[in-house]
Amino acid sequence: MKQIYLVTGAAGHLGGVVVQNLIERGKCVRALVLPNEKNIPELAEIYKGDVCDKSSIKACFDNLGDSKLVVIHCAGIVSISSKFDQAVFDVNVRGTKNVVDLCREDKVHKLIYVSSVHAIREQPKGVTIKETTDFSPDNVVGLYAKTKAEATACVLEAASKGLNACVVHPSGIAGPYDNGRGHITTLIIDYYKHRLVSGIYGGYDFVDVRDVANGIIAACDKGKSGECYILSNRYFKISEILDMLHEITGKKKIKRYLPYWFVKMTASLSEIYYKMLKQPPLFTSYSLYTLNSNSLFSHQKATIELGYKTRDMNVTLAETVKWLKESGRI
Repeated sequence: MKQIYLVTGAAGHLGGVVVQNLIERGKCVRALVLPNEKNIPELAEIYKGDVCDKSSIKACFDNLGDSKLVVIHCAGIVSISSKFDQAVFDVNVRGTKNVVDLCREDKVHKLIYVSSVHAIREQPKGVTIKETTDFSPDNVVGLYAKTKAEATACVLEAASKGLNACVVHPSGIAGPYDNGRGHITTLIIDYYKHRLVSGIYGGYDFVDVRDVANGIIAACDKGKSGECYILSNRYFKISEILDMLHEITGKKKIKRYLPYWFVKMTASLSEIYYKMLKQPPLFTSYSLYTLNSNSLFSHQKATIELGYKTRDMNVTLAETVKWLKESGRI
């Protein structure tokens, strides 16, 4: 039986890459974007709506004929803000509940929910973090992590009641085709334009957006209902990322790294500065916490069960720089 793929958040970085990947594979794709969205995916059937308004996205689930519907729920707000933001909760939690409700009402073939490694309870330093099915906002730190944990718990509860649904947990996403201001994209632009003259200590697990998209599509066919899959790469120090960018671009090498206490003290000023620029801040109190937390994630389960693979971060950064140049952003 023919399958139709519905991708929510299709104008976002990850959602857009998922849509393009599916189209290149000859799949029939419905792309859900916000009513005022500018970055409209090409060659997909476009639906306009907001996951926070259940009635506005109902049409995405209708008129399937004899086809089965596979829903890839990418829509979400990634936030490193230190303050509560109602929009983050509404989109990440209430929006996910609306999608789950429609999946159950319309008896969709399968739901893939794009969660985050932030939703997983942190383990002590040095302990590798693996998949779990225990999710609670009380177990994690920060608004974004709490909303993702609550939404993940909602999806798994629906799976326990018969919905064919599984969850993927990407780590920090990097790579080309980011029309917004993702954190690694912002880092690259600021470094290239000499706005970044000092680095900070710490690091995180960063993964290519195209590898995550491949993992999501593999989960459509191979992911088991009620199961979770970490789609990570490996831990990178921020200094490693900046050194790679130096080698790739030939721009001035970052040699000065600010002490943690100083960056933490000035993080609130950074949030104000980037808010004035209407851009996501590079560093906040929450992101500093994250960069100094345990970020050792294992993608072994996804590798074994989904055939998940990752590419070299040098390639990811080089191709992101190339894309940003071609797009006229650097």
